[in-house]
Amino acid sequence: MTAVGIGLIGAGVISDTYLENLASFPDTEVLIIGDLDQDRARVQAEKHGVPAHGSADDVLAHPDVRLVVNLTIPAAHIEVSRAAIAAGKHVWSEKPLGLDRASATSLLAEADAAELRVGSAPDTLLGPGFQAARRAIEEGLIGRPLFAHTAFQTQGPDLWHPNPAFLFAQGAGPLLDMGPYYFSALVSLFGSVDRVAAVGMKSREEREIRTGPNAGSLFPVEVPSTIQVVTAFESGQQAHSLLSFDSALERHGVLEVHGTEGSIVLPDPNRFDGRIEFVRPLGVLRDGMSFEQPWIEVEHREYEVGRGLGALDMVRAIAEGRPHVASGELGLHVLDVLLSAQESAQTGETVAVKSSVAPVPLVPEGFDPLAPTV
Repeated sequence: MTAVGIGLIGAGVISDTYLENLASFPDTEVLIIGDLDQDRARVQAEKHGVPAHGSADDVLAHPDVRLVVNLTIPAAHIEVSRAAIAAGKHVWSEKPLGLDRASATSLLAEADAAELRVGSAPDTLLGPGFQAARRAIEEGLIGRPLFAHTAFQTQGPDLWHPNPAFLFAQGAGPLLDMGPYYFSALVSLFGSVDRVAAVGMKSREEREIRTGPNAGSLFPVEVPSTIQVVTAFESGQQAHSLLSFDSALERHGVLEVHGTEGSIVLPDPNRFDGRIEFVRPLGVLRDGMSFEQPWIEVEHREYEVGRGLGALDMVRAIAEGRPHVASGELGLHVLDVLLSAQESAQTGETVAVKSSVAPVPLVPEGFDPLAPTV
């Protein structure tokens, strides 16, 4: 068995967790790190024991790299991913897959023509928490699923980020920054989205940097800092999602599914594991009876997880000839949903989602990231 060679492009903060996890998987080996700032690539390579470093072109030219992990900024995702496909490499991209439908669609078409694969974050979908909850729902734990509720509420990244302006600019905001986690989970549970309706707002037109060397400086808010989305799925289910950078109440990771025979709380879709509990309906209430419902825990198997799990699944899926879980097609459909929600908030109209995606596969039973398989 031989580990699959990986080249990583983008040596920013998130690269640390990718490098740590990819080094721990017997099936993957990071051979080279590339970045526009080649000194930063060198520092990360030395820190994590990666044998080579350089530019993005150096990664693409490496003869033993089979999969490129694209950790560049969102505006560069498509450009870097297309270059990797042109170089004959499979691609795993951080979220979102791209910032517009046309370029993301072209990327997938180019990969298909080259018989190469594209994967897209988030890979929290592969975590044991979400996988166990999804299996429980599909096995009928709560009867027929009817609707879901998700929520992400925070005061905003300007509370802690020293350079937060990009998170309030076009292509970001809570919808495109955090939305991929929640809507990827919903599409994995319910399938393709048919239409969306949304309303958005800005709490103010400018915000203040709170920390770091630029503290006290103002920056513009270009997109809604709070958005609420109602989603209708082709399968008949519905969902309501709140994403906000304006909430005094910090509440993250709310993902609930309500069915004909119960309700289940799933783990935070930005994490790989967490609380899975459900409640049964109360039944008939009589005078003096309590409304209290006992929570029942869903036990599940745990395994080593972290960013990079989606790339590992791609490596194994290619070797086994099966679909990988966090596919480019899923990333494209979620992008389409998010952009449709953005358009709905701008126009006040319900927007039909034009794309669709095949049912998202489950992680194979017995999946063990630390077992050598390829």
